[in-house]
Amino acid sequence: MALSNSRSSRLFHLVAFIFISSCFITQLKGARATAELASSTTVDDLEGFPDLYEASVMELQEGLDAGLFTSVDLVTAYFARIDEVNLKGPALRPVLELNPSALQQAAALDAERKVSGKRSLLHGIPILLKDNIATIASEGMNTTAGSFSLLRSIVPGDAGVVKKLREAGAIILGKANLSEFAEFRGNLPPVGSGVSASIGLVTVTLGTETDGSITCPTDHNNLAGIKPTVGLTSRAGVLYAMASKVIPISEHQDTVGPLCRSMTDAAIVLSVIAGKDPNDNFTLAQPNVVPDYTQALNKGALVGKRIGVPREVFLNPNGTDPSVLAAFEEALDTIRSLGATVVDPANLPSAQQIAASKNETVVLDVDFKIQLNAWFAALIENPSGVRNLAELIAFDNANPELEEPTNFTDQSEFIESEATTGMNAQYFASLAFDRELGATSGIDAALKENNLDALLLPAGGLTTVPAAIAGYPIVTVPLGFYPENVTIDSAGPLTVYPAPGVPFGLSFLGTGFSEFDLVGFAYAYE
Repeated sequence: MALSNSRSSRLFHLVAFIFISSCFITQLKGARATAELASSTTVDDLEGFPDLYEASVMELQEGLDAGLFTSVDLVTAYFARIDEVNLKGPALRPVLELNPSALQQAAALDAERKVSGKRSLLHGIPILLKDNIATIASEGMNTTAGSFSLLRSIVPGDAGVVKKLREAGAIILGKANLSEFAEFRGNLPPVGSGVSASIGLVTVTLGTETDGSITCPTDHNNLAGIKPTVGLTSRAGVLYAMASKVIPISEHQDTVGPLCRSMTDAAIVLSVIAGKDPNDNFTLAQPNVVPDYTQALNKGALVGKRIGVPREVFLNPNGTDPSVLAAFEEALDTIRSLGATVVDPANLPSAQQIAASKNETVVLDVDFKIQLNAWFAALIENPSGVRNLAELIAFDNANPELEEPTNFTDQSEFIESEATTGMNAQYFASLAFDRELGATSGIDAALKENNLDALLLPAGGLTTVPAAIAGYPIVTVPLGFYPENVTIDSAGPLTVYPAPGVPFGLSFLGTGFSEFDLVGFAYAYE
């Protein structure tokens, strides 16, 4: 089988669907022995089979509907792909564990597809979850938020968003890696969900954001991501407030959203996971009808719209890399060519105050302690014996071989949070001031004063802060790549960013529950 390097590389990932495991070959139409397939299959034979590196939800659904492969084949192929790079080869470690029930779930969903068709566009599609999103322990996986203190703990049940995914027919493939408690312990960026989607370990991943943890992995991994308005997607069961079922940092800022390789896939996922949940009272404030966000996927979405650029503080020529600035200016020209008016500048009146404010830290420290203690208290079982933040700090100190990777021993944020005394006057004042800075005199003010439909910025730097403290959405798509001569910088004890060839993204920001418009704008640009 003579093939060019590029085509043979693509072929490997195409035929992974066919013969990656001899155990499942017999399920494919006209299947033969693995060796025979490997020696005789040509690229032409595989027309219609998607490339695992780039496969979209729609491409996978088309293949499943046509009977080219099954969800069992798909799960098996993704398992093999993860095995190639997770602990072997480049040892990227974006995946903490795989779901031992995934193949069984896939087989059941394949059978259901044959009898009654698919439930939704996510029927039979594997999904990786950030490991602060709870899954029922009987399925065979942990929910640890990156902490050994939660290994083999038993949560009360599935997170709210996981229930919605299962109802839609999605397959929970496994859990994505993250720094301990989603970077709250110290400056170790969470990496799993973004890396997994970007290198084809799965098509769909789900992440969480308090301030940057969907936007930044999307930015750094050439992805499309949606950080929803707080209250659009349920946080119940996400190591989050109310001890429901998610590991939280702050009920006032935490939100759950998709990281995918296209805005289309992200819109499909958001349409499934959005909606009210009685276990998360923040969701009761959202509009009664959940939009079908795929209806926002309109190439003409920017025609006649007004898009503002809040340059002050957020787009500083002395602080933003020249290559990012150049790519952003090109993006503005593209936005204009798509029919929008660019209002530049359209600054946030509170920009300087946002940059200087410490109120977010006050709120997060208090929220984290209250919500984490509630999480531990709600566990059905926890073999480590840890029951609160104070005991977590002691556990980390007592287990350095587990909890202190090379060059990282910091627990300062945990200690600051443990020292808080609850929701006192300072807390409520900081919470109110955050809302004023981020929303009233921030994003909302800039939109109103300039008659804008959205704001636009490169995804890095302080871009996430106004939306974080306001609880407002951010939709991010790829913008460009750092040049070979960029100065490599540190992004924490174990990571570097930027670096040559590394991606960066473009973020659309808006007021609360404006995701439908933002998805449309991002799709038109994408």
